[in-house]
Amino acid sequence: MYDDVLVPVDGSEVAERAVDHALDIAATYGSTVHGLFVVEPVYALDPGTDEVVEAMRSEARRALADIAARAEPRGIRVVTTVREGTPHREILAYAREHGIDLVVMSTHGRTGVRRAALGSVAERVVRLSDAPVLTVRRPRERTG
Repeated sequence: MYDDVLVPVDGSEVAERAVDHALDIAATYGSTVHGLFVVEPVYALDPGTDEVVEAMRSEARRALADIAARAEPRGIRVVTTVREGTPHREILAYAREHGIDLVVMSTHGRTGVRRAALGSVAERVVRLSDAPVLTVRRPRERTG
């Protein structure tokens, strides 16, 4: 059913929760997990731009290596990729190019002005993906 599961990550804690779900699904169905980190290009004339981009690439390699390390003891095959571009576009393109059966991704749960100002990568992927998309939110804080 789910031969290939894509889990886009961004180094955040909630993305780690999406990885947990993707690995559980892969263990159940014998799937290959595709870890994808999209580095957004930095357009600036600032001389420090190269260092910022390299720091993002380094974070991408670390996050993807973590997926592989977590999958290895469970016998789950992992393919990792770093791409540069607009996140939702690169996620959708990767899914089409690799015949992805399921996308498992985090959503930061922003609402109102913050969501309108920042946009939502997850929302765009949900709307435009040919494959089903499972979204994983940050756990709600418990009160009382």
